[in-house]
Amino acid sequence: MTIISRMREDIGAAKAGDPAARGSLSILVIYSGLHAVWWHRVSHALWRRGMRSLPRAISQLLRFFTGIEIHPGATIGRRLFIDHGMGVVIGETAVVGDDVLIYHGVTLGGTGHSRGKRHPTIGDRVVIGAGAKVLGDIEIEHDSAIGSNAVVVRSAPPWTTLTGIPATARPRRGAPVAERPDMADFYVI
Repeated sequence: MTIISRMREDIGAAKAGDPAARGSLSILVIYSGLHAVWWHRVSHALWRRGMRSLPRAISQLLRFFTGIEIHPGATIGRRLFIDHGMGVVIGETAVVGDDVLIYHGVTLGGTGHSRGKRHPTIGDRVVIGAGAKVLGDIEIEHDSAIGSNAVVVRSAPPWTTLTGIPATARPRRGAPVAERPDMADFYVI
């Protein structure tokens, strides 16, 4: 897949994720969430080639211009859309699936100083509300939704809605019958 076709996919994701999106040209020019994702792909490619200083410099420069900090070590899927991205932080070992929607002030962060996997894994088609914090080496499985300002510190099965501090899980509306999680999969703190 070419760079241009990936950019078109991202612009399509912005159109789908933002009802205020007016046209491809305005999205291309003014959507800082897309700029952050595109430059992350450049810094991530350099990171994977063993470079460390240049990718970190790119991510810090990007943070200055967009208000979005994505560590070059983070793995980002296709069609990620960061809407109103100011204050978004995605940590080094975070993994973000395809077709994810992230609002402003979201943190995908670690909970300690240990090395290795210490940031969350976000499945495909997950929506993360404004101000949510998803912390630690946990997994939020596909088709889930995280409410605004939720603090998520435990893994959640597919088709889950997570709300509160600390977040509690409940089945998400609209789950296909075949994929509805068993209530035993849910946790209550």
